[in-house]
Amino acid sequence: MTQILGPAFTLVEEIEASQLAQEGGFGERTRPLLVKGALRNWPAQENWSFEKMAQLRNKDGSEPTRKFQNGLVEQGETQERPLLPIAPYLRELAALATEPVSDEAGLLPNRRRLQLQPGEEFHLNWAHMQSFTPHQNYLAQWSILEDFPQLRSDFDIRSLWPGWRWTWESVFMGPANTHTGLHRDVPNNWFCQARGVKEFVMFQPSEEAFMRPSKKYDWGATLSSINIARFDQHPEQLRDLEQAKGLYARVEQGDALFIPKRTWHAVVSLAPSISLAVFGLTAKEILLSGVPTATKDLLHNMHLYRWGHCICHKHLA
Repeated sequence: MTQILGPAFTLVEEIEASQLAQEGGFGERTRPLLVKGALRNWPAQENWSFEKMAQLRNKDGSEPTRKFQNGLVEQGETQERPLLPIAPYLRELAALATEPVSDEAGLLPNRRRLQLQPGEEFHLNWAHMQSFTPHQNYLAQWSILEDFPQLRSDFDIRSLWPGWRWTWESVFMGPANTHTGLHRDVPNNWFCQARGVKEFVMFQPSEEAFMRPSKKYDWGATLSSINIARFDQHPEQLRDLEQAKGLYARVEQGDALFIPKRTWHAVVSLAPSISLAVFGLTAKEILLSGVPTATKDLLHNMHLYRWGHCICHKHLA
């Protein structure tokens, strides 16, 4: 296969959690920020293991089941979502997680990442995206804290994100080589990595002209038609994206990544992972963004807005 150069990237700004506290904490930001060790002293660091999460039980003592995602829904074909028990799935992930992550694996091998200087431009190893097919069962976008509210105290998100806002959370649990396609969210997002390692490819709102927004519907998000795993099949998508400037983040166990609203991003897992995305809107943002989003969702569920072209129901993209 011909080598794909793709857009130029720089490393995302990062800071140690202890240093962030010394500098007065997190303020208003429009650029992504990786906080290393943010979860280090949170109960989630101990409690959110694959083994312990497999012990979750419903109030009646039964094992919880959830609908799983199968394959890449953002740019791919939306499949029927299988209803599966969670416990055996997590026990399988626990066994897979005993394998170490190679320093040579990924879009940006860790060995190479550690040699980069702040601000230095580099290109990613897009061949990694052809080394696997993301057609695996993925427990994505589960509102776990609504089902098990006792877990909410495991994340001290207020220590990172002070001030009032309406928040909601989604958990992502899955093996290595799961892939969330390129998209941007309406709200800001603190992405907390409890287990595993994930790579983030990000583009700021200023790069919107190169992102090819899609009409495929996803609640609270705008999807791109660019599939970063298929540049070899769609050179016209690559030509667009090559004009953009990107940011890269390697989010490891215990880290938290702030993803500002309207930041385009795609995610690739390097290891079995448990992640919690905490989305939030201020009162002003609820009026300006939340109400229109809720209205679109109501119309969608009434079959009046992009019904049949969405990530929620089976159809051909």
